[in-house]
Amino acid sequence: MEEKKVYILFTATGSWLTKLIQLYTRKMYNHVSLSFDEQLNETYSFGRKKAHNPFIGGFVREKVAEGLFKKATCEVYSYTIPEAEYNLMKQRVQYFEAKKDLYRYNFLGLFAIVLNYDLNRKNAFFCSQFVATVLNEKKRVIDKSPNLCTPQDLMDVKHLQLVYQGPLNAYPYQDNKEESLDTSLELKPWNPILYNSHDYINSPYV
Repeated sequence: MEEKKVYILFTATGSWLTKLIQLYTRKMYNHVSLSFDEQLNETYSFGRKKAHNPFIGGFVREKVAEGLFKKATCEVYSYTIPEAEYNLMKQRVQYFEAKKDLYRYNFLGLFAIVLNYDLNRKNAFFCSQFVATVLNEKKRVIDKSPNLCTPQDLMDVKHLQLVYQGPLNAYPYQDNKEESLDTSLELKPWNPILYNSHDYINSPYV
């Protein structure tokens, strides 16, 4: 059976909300995203919908070269799975994307984790809860409820393979396919001129 890879991106942006969460978790990375390609072109999570408002959130497709991500540190892991399970995960995310207006960020769920309370809210997710829910399309990946899952729990999933660690803006596998109108300009990875954000949701995360 053919195998494929999904990618799990852990980030720390240094925002005030990230620092606040770190006071409780004492972990470096407090945001996690799921991607279906090594270039991180198809990267999804739950987080901010507005660049400067951490309290308006929901399902988002991330642009990892923009917003708070520009100064983020990260770790990227690959996870190899059978193609059938890869397709199930992708279908699950496509459903989220198709119904994205129905979903909101699960702030209450964050407080429930502190109390170790398995709170199940309809159409509300935080980042690690979302990633755990999608990964659970492959059976027995995570041995706890996604409602109680933290980024650290996801980092402890067996058989993850470290792809990259360091500044996200230096991630070496980004695929820059767009061309600049000014052909005399030397284009370098992560140059903002390469990105057209009209078809992406603005998503700098906590």
